[in-house]
Amino acid sequence: MAIEGKSEDHGRRIRLGMVGGGRDAFIGAVHRIAARLDDQFELVAGCFSSTAEKSQASGSDLGLPPDRVYDDFAAMARHEARLKDGIEAVAIVTPNHVHFAAAKPFLQRGIHVICDKPLTATLPEARKLAVLAEKSDALFVLTHNYTGYPMVRQAHEMVASGALGEIRVVQVEYPQDWLTEATEATGQKQAAWRTDPAQSGAGGCIGDIGTHAFNLASFVTGLTLEALAADLHRFVAGRRLDDNSHVMLRFEGGAKGMLWSSQVAPGNENALKLRVYGTTGGIEWSQEEPNTLWHSPFGEPRRRLTRAGAGTGPAAARMSRIPPGHPEGYLEGFANIYAEAARAIRARRAGEAMPAEVVFPTVRDGLIGVAFVDACVRSSARNSAWVRLAL
Repeated sequence: MAIEGKSEDHGRRIRLGMVGGGRDAFIGAVHRIAARLDDQFELVAGCFSSTAEKSQASGSDLGLPPDRVYDDFAAMARHEARLKDGIEAVAIVTPNHVHFAAAKPFLQRGIHVICDKPLTATLPEARKLAVLAEKSDALFVLTHNYTGYPMVRQAHEMVASGALGEIRVVQVEYPQDWLTEATEATGQKQAAWRTDPAQSGAGGCIGDIGTHAFNLASFVTGLTLEALAADLHRFVAGRRLDDNSHVMLRFEGGAKGMLWSSQVAPGNENALKLRVYGTTGGIEWSQEEPNTLWHSPFGEPRRRLTRAGAGTGPAAARMSRIPPGHPEGYLEGFANIYAEAARAIRARRAGEAMPAEVVFPTVRDGLIGVAFVDACVRSSARNSAWVRLAL
């Protein structure tokens, strides 16, 4: 990886624990790959399931000794905090409704937390977790992985430098098709918990992928949302949460936006796309072609920027590992968040200030994301009335 921290060795690997991510869990394996891609972390402990037998079996699969595999995450936090070689950071990769309870005991013991998004299932829990994280000596990293893509960093840098002028229009969409039918009724695990309000929260599609779209738009533009008007809908009969959303956005300063997220759009796999237009130009990025960013200066021909090509700046270069023309994407995006977390943790370990160039989504970003979902649900219930975030 080309980021400066790759060659800076501040000592041993960071000892990592994991809560969730046991057998048959998709996102846990993604986090484990991401954590090891740059050889910065070593998984040494975990509570991989709410079922003791499954947690032990999952730990065995991963080659962990039985005494470092736990049946309860609170017990794991207590015990690991007392060990000389206990974990320094923990990855929380459970369904949304467990995030708060799982993160709390580790934050209270000064153990760094790397949490999957969204921050929590409910806004009250998000507020409480934000307070806990701010009071803790530990870092809190939220894995909005798309912010780790090289060309997303390039887009962020271009907007911040004024390359697009004053931002006027932001359009972001995230369509998928995997819930076009009642997949949750077949027993498919990922569909079952994502469509269950007790586990996912009040937002379905808007909470699962709409938050990614909103976070991406916010990260790239740096704009603050002023108000929104949302229309959330359930197209599949019997489904308990929304599977399609249309959201109009008003940003501070006068910029306008539109967000569409859907999990019932046949022909779309993971079609996250962002378009930003300012007074002097526009940019466009698609997750399914992640190494390309289109730049359209006003009155000039459209330009294709690539991950490691001419015209691309240091922000993208820091996030790139391999030569031009070789694709980097989803796993590398996650790994970049872990690499940034590693640099911050190593700086904290050495008693140094975190490098200024290190960027990762924080607990504040997570709180805003949950507040966004809450506002969408409130707006839709009021016939798409304009509402503000209740931070």
